[in-house]
Amino acid sequence: MADRPHRVFIVDDDFLIVEYLRDAVEDLGLTVAGTAATADDAIRLVREARPDVVLMDVRLRGHSDGVDAARSIHADLNVPIIFITGSNEPQTLERIGKDSPRAVLIKPITPDQLQTVLRDMLD
Repeated sequence: MADRPHRVFIVDDDFLIVEYLRDAVEDLGLTVAGTAATADDAIRLVREARPDVVLMDVRLRGHSDGVDAARSIHADLNVPIIFITGSNEPQTLERIGKDSPRAVLIKPITPDQLQTVLRDMLD
């Protein structure tokens, strides 16, 4: 996809989904810059890691969700966020849309879907 591996940060509170996404990202020749299961950890760790893109779930452990985390991340960094969520209710999609994500993928996703979105964004 590029001369140097792009760095992807994964935010999801389900370990199996994190590992699935990690495998899909690495199969594309990209590097996983880190993972987080809560909004607070995501905000802190993304600021430290400075990835090229963030894969963000909406429903996370803790008092804040992925939309809250994305807003905080965007307040400090110009890092693109791809929401990967099982939440396809209109009110959730409206909240996501207000943060101007690069893409929204509804779970379950395939590696091909992820590859298409990442290729369009990172190439």
